[in-house]
Amino acid sequence: MTEAQLDELSRGECLDLLRASEVGRIALATDSRLVVLPVNYRLVETRDKPYIALRTRPGNVLDRTDVAVAFEIDGVDAARHEGWSVLVHGALNRVYPEVPWIRELFDSHPWLGRDRDQWLVIEPIKITGRRLRGETREWALDLPRL
Repeated sequence: MTEAQLDELSRGECLDLLRASEVGRIALATDSRLVVLPVNYRLVETRDKPYIALRTRPGNVLDRTDVAVAFEIDGVDAARHEGWSVLVHGALNRVYPEVPWIRELFDSHPWLGRDRDQWLVIEPIKITGRRLRGETREWALDLPRL
């Protein structure tokens, strides 16, 4: 039997997980409270850096927020007490999709496509991740892991 273990993920592992998903949560401060909202997103990788692109309705809480945000994705296997999470701290900026290559590169293809005309990107300042490996019992050694 091995004990549960918490490991840091490399930047490359974090980017792999961000690449493989399309739903996350964005955390931000409003005038009166902290808010965490589910969003669908697209990881955009340029030569210089990665960006997290998303679209929202003009005038909503994301459109009115300050620049500093956090973004998180995760995966959980409750039966095995295992999981992982990736956390991105960054700056939220507007993108103007009038230029065709910008529209193609930063379109996050929102699930609620109607009226999602405010295009935003998170420019990461820091990307971190962790993986929790649950306790392994002898009878479970042949089961696939996360």
